[in-house]
Amino acid sequence: MTAIIGAGRLGTALAAALRAGGYDVLGPRGRGTDPQRATAVLLCVPDGEIAAAAAAVTPGPLVGHCSGATGLNVLAPHEAFSLHPLMTVPAGASPAVFAGAGCAIDGTTPRALAAAEALAAALQMRSTRVADEDRAAYHAAASIAANFLVTIEGAAERLAATAGVDRELLAPLVRAAVENWAARGAEQALTGPIARGDDETVARQRTAIEERTPDLLPLFDALVAATRDLAVAR
Repeated sequence: MTAIIGAGRLGTALAAALRAGGYDVLGPRGRGTDPQRATAVLLCVPDGEIAAAAAAVTPGPLVGHCSGATGLNVLAPHEAFSLHPLMTVPAGASPAVFAGAGCAIDGTTPRALAAAEALAAALQMRSTRVADEDRAAYHAAASIAANFLVTIEGAAERLAATAGVDRELLAPLVRAAVENWAARGAEQALTGPIARGDDETVARQRTAIEERTPDLLPLFDALVAATRDLAVAR
């Protein structure tokens, strides 16, 4: 039996998805629970609470966490594993929400690693092993790919609104750009005035931002510089 500790969005979604995948699941239970009958315990709690939640579990079962940036030492002395879905889980997500997504796993023993691999397979996720020393870089990449992308789209939304353009009109462009990046990689997917070497257009864009959303100018300048580097690399 696998116990899920943490009844937030992730814990609730994982419990439902694992049941759908054929697992006998206990929970999700609240933080601090010690599931006596479980053979594996998966902690779906904030990073800062992992150690305390692990300490509440009587030694015996495998104990895992779902953190992307945290290593396995925080789970000592348990035989430990990690399973981090590379996916945003909305409230009320269906059990199929994890299917096809990536998943970073690791384990302190072959048995623990095999358990993480089996959980990922039951969730229909594509697992890859990420060692402790690589987890911060892996999680930073995930934050850039998801969180920072939303921040940039928020900036685009604000600027577009000054021209009377709704967010919905930008969405197909964003989807196409992301699909092109996924299929071809950043260098080959890059389009637009910087990729074409059209410095006059970039200068006009900068002037418009300076006039309408001046607080976005440092972000624009940094992105222009990074995009020029990417264009040169191509």
